[in-house]
Amino acid sequence: MKRVLVVDDQKDNVFVLEDRLKREGYDVLKAYDGQTCIDIAEEAAPDIILLDVMMPGMSGFEVCKVLTDSKTTKNIPIILVTALTEAEDLKEGFLAGAFDYVKKPFNRVELIARVKAALRFSESQKVMLEFEKVSTFSATVSTANHEIKQPLTLINLSTAAVNRELGKDEVNKDVIKKRIGFIEDATRDIISVLDKLSSIKTPVLADWVNDVKLVELSNGKDKKN
Repeated sequence: MKRVLVVDDQKDNVFVLEDRLKREGYDVLKAYDGQTCIDIAEEAAPDIILLDVMMPGMSGFEVCKVLTDSKTTKNIPIILVTALTEAEDLKEGFLAGAFDYVKKPFNRVELIARVKAALRFSESQKVMLEFEKVSTFSATVSTANHEIKQPLTLINLSTAAVNRELGKDEVNKDVIKKRIGFIEDATRDIISVLDKLSSIKTPVLADWVNDVKLVELSNGKDKKN
């Protein structure tokens, strides 16, 4: 069951919205001021928020900005429920991060339609995010395999050469030192690749072969989001 957080300082308005939403099968959470809205949103993670604009203390615009700026709540769609329908007011709401708005007094059919549209959009965003995570993981594995395979092969060949040399009656130390040098170089290459992969915060994917993508180690964005 989807959870809707209804926020309005007028209890009668909350009651009416709650009644409409429950009839449509939604679970309803309630808040009567901005700070309570923020607290509930952070703790309960509702699927959508219906937010009144004209409230004492923090306005709906201010609450909306706080929620959309927070890592915890930024992906919760917010619909402003407002009597303010001037272009500048709507612009302020959208700049604060609102997904949509419903005019007061609201029409029940319109309200439910906008709630459903916001929820569909939210679900599609979640699917896209999961797809991006899977794609990035796949590209990271492919990159590690591609970049590390050569130095691992060199380590394997050098180890075999050292073992062969140690099996001889007369061991050539120079040959062993040379092979150990190859192993050390290959080990440093592997560590470098792993360090680069772990330092990338926003991977940049590049096409490789057969629809396989690699993470660009030299151009990956390493700045934090």
